Amino acid sequence: MLTARRRVVAVAAAALSGALLLASCGDSDSGSSDGKTLRLWHYEAPNSAMGVAWNAAIKEFEKTHPGVKVEFEEKGFEQIQKTASMVLNSSDAPDIMEYNKGNATAGKLSQQGLLTDLTAEATKRGWDKKLSTGVRTTSQYDTGGVMGSGKWFGVPNYAEYTMVFYNKDLFKKHGVDEPTTFAELTAAMDEFVDKGVAPLANAGAEYIAHQYLYQLALMKADRAWVDKYELYKGKNDFHDTAWTYGAETFADWVKKGYIDKKSSGTKAEDAGVSFIQGKAPILFSGSWWYGRFKAEAKFDWGTFLWPDTNLTLGSGGNLWVVPKGAKNKDLAYDFIDITMSKKIQNLLGNKGGVPVAADAAAITDPQAKELIADFNALAEKDGLAFYPDWPVTGFYDVLVSETQKLITGGTEPDAYLDALQEAYDKGVPKQ
Repeated sequence: MLTARRRVVAVAAAALSGALLLASCGDSDSGSSDGKTLRLWHYEAPNSAMGVAWNAAIKEFEKTHPGVKVEFEEKGFEQIQKTASMVLNSSDAPDIMEYNKGNATAGKLSQQGLLTDLTAEATKRGWDKKLSTGVRTTSQYDTGGVMGSGKWFGVPNYAEYTMVFYNKDLFKKHGVDEPTTFAELTAAMDEFVDKGVAPLANAGAEYIAHQYLYQLALMKADRAWVDKYELYKGKNDFHDTAWTYGAETFADWVKKGYIDKKSSGTKAEDAGVSFIQGKAPILFSGSWWYGRFKAEAKFDWGTFLWPDTNLTLGSGGNLWVVPKGAKNKDLAYDFIDITMSKKIQNLLGNKGGVPVAADAAAITDPQAKELIADFNALAEKDGLAFYPDWPVTGFYDVLVSETQKLITGGTEPDAYLDALQEAYDKGVPKQ
């Protein structure tokens, strides 16, 4: 995401042992390499599945590279999202960094010549053999920066998808039945509202709000609709049945009290913490929260896929990219290799991540098995629908600001869709 976080992008993928992987081709035309330092940036929380696994990868890297130190800098998703082009075009570029996938992010940087072409390295190291065709959608970009074909510019070592997290203790406390259908989900939210509880954790200032809306639209969509929107395979109409349903239902949910109007200014972290603290019964968001909830939530909670839909937000995970100006590219490639090793992949899986190259038998945690099984079910039915901010540069900010207006009542669904159409049409590359 993610889209703000992960905020995240989706793809049809494979089963646990196969899933995602990419490549890295190193043109060694960067500045002089000291060979003794790997500068690494990422924005995963230390106790998230990725944060835990990558910290272990750093230790493994230093163990297998005597005399080499990893200089890790934790960055914020928004920080990298907004400053990547400027930083990567300077002498301050790291050797390897986590970056969001999609046309508007990794695609844009590849088009600007700021990322290393990883194609040859992927073939040399066998990364291409570990990635399914679907996952490659967000790893390859053509000369126009459009995902799905062309050279490899990133390597995801995990997968991600969205789900409904729910607080079982709060459901029991308020006598609300756990839902299995969309009708039951809305009925449950009505019961919480009747008891004075806003059921949905939300973040209007970042990605969570517009991901709710996109998921509602996906209930009326199919794969052709996703390809039209994300890959420009046809004319995208924001006033079609799916987008109209999404916008109107989201606005109705605000009016019904499912979404608190005060959440228009909150961030994703606020929404996640409200769930962790047991204040919000429901949060619809991504698997990137899973490990953190396991570590911090002190109540009984569970998950389920968004009901009554064939599509949900998801994809291969954020990408490891190697900046064009990286000074130690070979070290960066070695680090990517380590994150793809069975040791790190198995750890990631047992900590609540969705690994792409783990041993299925090595995943022993029951919740982790369920998480991975749900992902595999989505992948097998081609149910991963990327993320709404991916198609065009700057669209994330438009989605945030316009969805905030829906929450506050500053706009109506029809005007909201007009604004999205205008911004989208301006950003779509000329065919």
